[in-house]
Amino acid sequence: MLRPVPHVSAEQLASGERALVQDLAWASLCGAFSGGVILVAFALTLGATPLQIGLLAAIPFLAQASQLPATLLIERVRLRRRIGVLSVTAARLVILATAVLPFIGGGFALTALIGAQVLIATFNAVGGCAINSWLHQLIPHERLGHFFSRRLFFGTALACVGTLIAGRMVDAAPRGQPMYAYAAAFALAGLAGFVSSWHLGRAPEPAMSAGAPAGRALERLRQPFTHPNFRRLLIFLAAWTIASNFTAPFLTVYLIEQLGYPVGTVTSLWVTSQVSNALTLYLWGRLSDRLSNKGVLAVALPVHFACVLALVFVDAVSGARGQLGLLYVLHFVMGIATGGIALATGNLGLKLAPQGEGTVYLAAIGLASAVAGGIAPVLAGALAQAFQTSELSAVVRWQSPGHWKEMAIFSFAHWEFLFAISALLGLYVIHALYRIEEGREVSERQVVQAFVFEARRSLNSLSSAAFEGLFPFERLNERRKWWRSERRRLREPPRWPEQRILDRRRSA
Repeated sequence: MLRPVPHVSAEQLASGERALVQDLAWASLCGAFSGGVILVAFALTLGATPLQIGLLAAIPFLAQASQLPATLLIERVRLRRRIGVLSVTAARLVILATAVLPFIGGGFALTALIGAQVLIATFNAVGGCAINSWLHQLIPHERLGHFFSRRLFFGTALACVGTLIAGRMVDAAPRGQPMYAYAAAFALAGLAGFVSSWHLGRAPEPAMSAGAPAGRALERLRQPFTHPNFRRLLIFLAAWTIASNFTAPFLTVYLIEQLGYPVGTVTSLWVTSQVSNALTLYLWGRLSDRLSNKGVLAVALPVHFACVLALVFVDAVSGARGQLGLLYVLHFVMGIATGGIALATGNLGLKLAPQGEGTVYLAAIGLASAVAGGIAPVLAGALAQAFQTSELSAVVRWQSPGHWKEMAIFSFAHWEFLFAISALLGLYVIHALYRIEEGREVSERQVVQAFVFEARRSLNSLSSAAFEGLFPFERLNERRKWWRSERRRLREPPRWPEQRILDRRRSA
């Protein structure tokens, strides 16, 4: 049961790719009902502090450290599919068990939630280590962009549906009693996770290559950190993880607590970013295969950090509608950028890891993400707690005899400090990216031009399809115009040739 096969045929590969696409789709639905906006909103309902929110965000990253012993387990047992399926299924059992926490309430429920997240993240990290090594060997390198863009597209689509439903459930709950909605969301998450595990188990696993001697295990674990180019990749990924996790876990808190939006509005903003993410994943996938992952990142990263910096100025916009409109625009653009970032960073790790050494090299990526992702949200949560009553403003004052006026250019308060710090860290992230060697160098201008070309081609294909669908109605409209002109001509008196020549001269 769940054993590797000596050879994977083309038919088995195609069937496995379809199963893996469905696996991520259902796994994303599981995450939508139990993580992200819903998890943060539930923690806030239980009375979580900014530091505890940061801890919840740090747990998945800190749990990545379990990938190191998982690597040794995989090398010893050599059954990646079995380890991966059993581990993620165990995580989903814990998710299902969290459905009882809303009925407990109080400080104990918050402590139990943090403990449950530790178990879920640890099981997912062990399973992810096995699954990443498995996919690294199963999917041909020249198809990575196409496969992962398709997989992420369907995963994002179901995540959007699940998040909107979960947000609506919470908002529709009786005032002061949202706990039933959270319990139902966690139960649905566990069930969707079991469907994901079933699809994951249907994908074939090629047999692992011959293992290294047992005495060289520690030496192999050190190998990714001694490889110069891969070490530069690890530094870049760690920097990106720190910069992004200074804001990502707290954006929901900022929208709910500081701006006062209901959970339904916050989930709709999140879905806006995911929809734009999904709409452009195919474009990013084609560009990463045709140009380079590094070129994609060189375009997407500055856009992402510019949007993060723009969040600082949302409060400066006058009117509730104007603020909400700006937030929708920023989420839409950030979704486009993060889609390219997620795809390109994942592809870079798989591409730069030597063939046959995927388990160790990808575990090193997990370890770098664990350290960086564990530090960033906890530090950001502590800073947010310290900045609760702080404000930084830049004011311009005009004074003349008998008259003076002050105008604030910008003002940072509480969570906005984190957005500004994240944007500053983004400068180093971009610097670290340029030190990586992927192969053929591609300029940002080429990537932008190719992105615009692909987007226009996609829009043209959609408009052509729409035109073909409406063509019969267009023909009927033309026929009706012809009949009208014929009736008008028959009702008009006959004209002499000289009169027709004079009419043509007048119209000219």
